[in-house]
Amino acid sequence: MPFAAAVKVLIVDDQLTSRLLIRGGLQDLGMSEIEMASNGEEALKSLSGRAAHLIISDFHMPKLDGIGLLRAVRAHEATRKIPFIMLTGKSDRALMERAASAGVNNFLAKPFTVPVLKSQIEAVIGKLK
Repeated sequence: MPFAAAVKVLIVDDQLTSRLLIRGGLQDLGMSEIEMASNGEEALKSLSGRAAHLIISDFHMPKLDGIGLLRAVRAHEATRKIPFIMLTGKSDRALMERAASAGVNNFLAKPFTVPVLKSQIEAVIGKLK
């Protein structure tokens, strides 16, 4: 089985269109184990039932935003090491610094192309075969 197909990805974004676009990009890269959540609270529930190999999360969400989710993920032993990519709508230096200090692995600026998505993922989990 190709490496990409074995990677379990959790997409967290309050915008359905964004979740679907990211899922489509991941499927183009050969990934099929994809879960989606509309906010950080849903994401934490999903992670408690089934760990992920990669989290791609938006920053601006209701209930629990991307930084809150990132901090919660980093605070628990079972999820602490999961690579975390934060979606950003614009280059917000303060947000990027807060995310970096909370332990984010990489950033993905919206809108993005599939090759950019691939390179940002490969930068944190290795080459997708």
